[in-house]
Amino acid sequence: MTLDLPLIWVLIIAFGLMMYVVMDGFDLGIGILFPFVPRREDRDIMVNTVAPVWDGNETWLVLGGGGLLAGFPLAYSVLLSALYIPLVLMLTGLILRGVAFEFRFKADEAHRPFWSKAFAFGSYTAAFFQGAALGAFITGFKVTGPSYRGGALDWLSAFSVFTGLGVVVAYALLGSTWLTMKTVGQLQARMIVAARWITPVLLAGIVIVSLWTPLAHGAIAARWFSAPNIYYFAPVPILVVLTAWQLLVRLNGEPGAVPFLLTLFLLFLGYSGLAISLWPNIIPPAVSFRDAAAPESSLAFGLVGVVLIVPVILIYTGWSYWVFRGKVTDSEGYH
Repeated sequence: MTLDLPLIWVLIIAFGLMMYVVMDGFDLGIGILFPFVPRREDRDIMVNTVAPVWDGNETWLVLGGGGLLAGFPLAYSVLLSALYIPLVLMLTGLILRGVAFEFRFKADEAHRPFWSKAFAFGSYTAAFFQGAALGAFITGFKVTGPSYRGGALDWLSAFSVFTGLGVVVAYALLGSTWLTMKTVGQLQARMIVAARWITPVLLAGIVIVSLWTPLAHGAIAARWFSAPNIYYFAPVPILVVLTAWQLLVRLNGEPGAVPFLLTLFLLFLGYSGLAISLWPNIIPPAVSFRDAAAPESSLAFGLVGVVLIVPVILIYTGWSYWVFRGKVTDSEGYH
């Protein structure tokens, strides 16, 4: 049996990007929530919940970008040309956030507020421009042959701004449910209240995007409402509503890990809806992943490295989260 290498590489890249959303989304969400938590002690606890694992979360972003270059160089060329500005701004936000993460603990009392603001600003910047790039990706790109033919600001539209804000809200919900799981006392209570407010806002955003997308993009509307895609897509909105309702229910009492897991599932549903909307195009609206794939020999060579590296990353990541699985308090750290 011959392996379908282009399909395998699409799944690898999709897995890497989804893992990035899972692993770094709540990390960014903590920074997004920073302005709403005034006490320095509470902010320190928030950061301490991710201090042992945060720098490994972005490994998956590297895997997604590197996999795109190795598996689909045409898509890498077009997408980076079209999204150069939002991606550079996203990386700038991640760099600022990483620097602020380390410096705010080492800064004196006079400079600590500056680094706290930098941490929050970097988180907002990274999250917003990830969402803006997503909105531009859904809208599609002008491609002639192997080259991007659009302008430097074609990514910027009302739709991409809205999806940027939507990703900020989604990460804020991930951050609040993560902190609900990892903290105790007053901070946990504050995060439960925050999650209750953010959930309906995110649900409203999902509804607006779900209506806006087919109305603004005829090709996506045709894909949604034609067989067999409509059968795949129909359960998604129902599951979104049920998941959001169950999330609000589970935020009562002692929530534990369930709200965080439900939030992850909510984002996975959105991810699956995106896949149904664009499949099999890797450069919307009309370049499929097979048309953009590298030669079979290159795909096979790169696959060897992925098969060896990805299990190691998964084992290391799982072990890290297992070791630091407890609650975090201001006096005892992990327990």
